[in-house]
Amino acid sequence: MQRRRFLSLGACALPTSLVTTSLVPAHAQAAPARTSSSGPADGWRTFALTTQVELPAGKGPAHVWLPVATSPSGAYQHALGAHWEAPGATAALRMVRGASGIGVPMLSVAWPEGAAQAPRTVTLVNTFSTRDRAVDLSQPPSASAARESPEVLRRYLLPTALQPTDGLVRETAEKITRGEKGDVEKARALYQWIVENCRREGSVRGCGTGDVRYMLTTGDLAGKCADINALFTALARSVGIPARDAYGVRVATSRHGFNSLGKAGDVTRAQHCRAEFYAAGYGWVPVDPADVRKVVLEEVPGGLPLDDLRVRAARAMLFGQWEMNWVAFNHGADIALPGARGGRDNTVPFLMYPNGEVARARLDSLDPDTFRYRMNAREITA
Repeated sequence: MQRRRFLSLGACALPTSLVTTSLVPAHAQAAPARTSSSGPADGWRTFALTTQVELPAGKGPAHVWLPVATSPSGAYQHALGAHWEAPGATAALRMVRGASGIGVPMLSVAWPEGAAQAPRTVTLVNTFSTRDRAVDLSQPPSASAARESPEVLRRYLLPTALQPTDGLVRETAEKITRGEKGDVEKARALYQWIVENCRREGSVRGCGTGDVRYMLTTGDLAGKCADINALFTALARSVGIPARDAYGVRVATSRHGFNSLGKAGDVTRAQHCRAEFYAAGYGWVPVDPADVRKVVLEEVPGGLPLDDLRVRAARAMLFGQWEMNWVAFNHGADIALPGARGGRDNTVPFLMYPNGEVARARLDSLDPDTFRYRMNAREITA
């Protein structure tokens, strides 16, 4: 049984401490570190996210890879600990480098050939604190705003396998941003264009794949969050604006009155991808055009028009703000799962869902009932 605490993964650092412990109840976790005075007025909330996996019994090898909460750059989320149980398995927190060297932390669990016949189980508890995030873009840029290193910004300008930054992607972004001055106004133009032209498609499995070239080449600008927000990221990068996706899961209902933008309790199917861009004098700016389209499609039965007051409120809020009833796992793309044997290509476009394989055959991460995993989130109030 092991626990590691991630002190900071915003700069893709490796874990800095390692201790041995038991899997303790979430209510026994230490209180979160605060960046301001601790207490109800400071906006911080603490959550425990439990992921449980049960693989079928068998003698063949098996492997599971689970995303874990991190402490991203920006004072809106603190990882407080990752605790796990995996009887009969070798389990460890790993840092895997995805596209452009971006670090992706995960719990890697392996059962060897000839393992016991009993069902193979993993229980992972992530404990973390969050608070709502907002950047006031109505104010001029500030010299005191958080700064990112040039090396990190360079990484978030590079293309990935599904998010190219040349050809039609760049041509589209240049058309959208023509005449706009400064990165904030260019990013705003991209955001507004996506909200106007994309649509959420409920039939898409999971959160989509984020295949930007396909979306633009076919003109089919429909999908879910990993598609719509990937489009924003790729378009922004193509015109020189550092941008990145943030992969995570919803953990609480919305306190801003949006029925469609929250989930508590059983969050097995509540994964959500967000996006952000970097602007000098403001730091990393949160955006989420995909959730605007989610409000359009899902806020009420039958959907809402773009000019509905609820859609307009979401549209204004989600350029510069995130309600942190959601936890971020990582910013990585094109991730090779360590030790994977199922199939020739062991790379996944992102790590937002549990992944696994049994007897060298990959499990369907988007089918939790067959894969047999569950995720549960609860807020710790005392």
